[in-house]
Amino acid sequence: MSAAALLEIEGLSAGYGTVVALREVSLTVAEGEAVALIGANGAGKSTLFKTIVGFLEPRGGSLVFRGRRVARLAPEKRTRLGLGYAPEGRRVFPGLTVRENLEVAATGGRAQREALVEDVFEMFPQLAERRGARGWQLSGGQQQMLAIGRALMGPPRLLLLDEPSLGLAPKLVDEVLRRIPSIVARGTSVLLAEQNVAKALHYCDRAYVMEVGRVVLSGPAAELRNAGAVKRAYLGG
Repeated sequence: MSAAALLEIEGLSAGYGTVVALREVSLTVAEGEAVALIGANGAGKSTLFKTIVGFLEPRGGSLVFRGRRVARLAPEKRTRLGLGYAPEGRRVFPGLTVRENLEVAATGGRAQREALVEDVFEMFPQLAERRGARGWQLSGGQQQMLAIGRALMGPPRLLLLDEPSLGLAPKLVDEVLRRIPSIVARGTSVLLAEQNVAKALHYCDRAYVMEVGRVVLSGPAAELRNAGAVKRAYLGG
C-alpha cells in the first residue's frame, strides 16, 4: 500500500443472504483528499459503506485502513482507529440539544471535547446559532449539518458521508456539500456517497462510478464531468 493511502480496498465482495450486493470492488482514498462514490439508488454505495465500517461482513477481498487489515475488526475498534461515519438519514437524537448531540459522540477529555465542538460550530455557523435547540426543532439541512458535525467529534482521519443531500431542497445541498473542502483542510479525508453527481464531482478530487455492485469507471473528478458515459447517465448530457 502506498504511504499516502489511508484506505485501500481490493476485490471486495459482500451481500445479504443469497444476494450479492458488491462484486470485487477496488478503490483507494489518500490522505488529504475527497473522493466521491457516485451511482444510482441500488448501485451498492451504502452497502460498501456498511462493509467499510463493519456492519456487514465481506465475503472476499481485502479492506485496509491506516495500514491495518480491518475486515474482521469490530466497528467500535474501527472508530478508534479514526473511521467516522455519517449514515444516510441523519439520525440525530431528537430530544438532545445541538451541543448535546455533539458531545455524546466525543471520545476525548473535556478540553478536547470543547475544542471539537467549537470547530464544528465554526464550520457550521447555523448550528452555533441554534446550539440550545433540540434535534427535532432543526430544519432538514441543519439536522444534516449536525449529523456531519457529530461524525467529526472522534475526530476521524477518514469520514464516510452517505447521501448527505438526500431529502434536502436544492438550495440546501450546496450549504452542506460545500463544507467538504473545509473538512479535508482540517485533516480529515472524505469518502462521499452521493446521487447528486454534479455536486459530488464539483466538491471532490476524484470519483468512482458504481453500477449494480461494481466500480465501472474512476478518475479525477474534472475528467469524469466531461466523460460521455457519465454525462449521459447522470448529468443530462
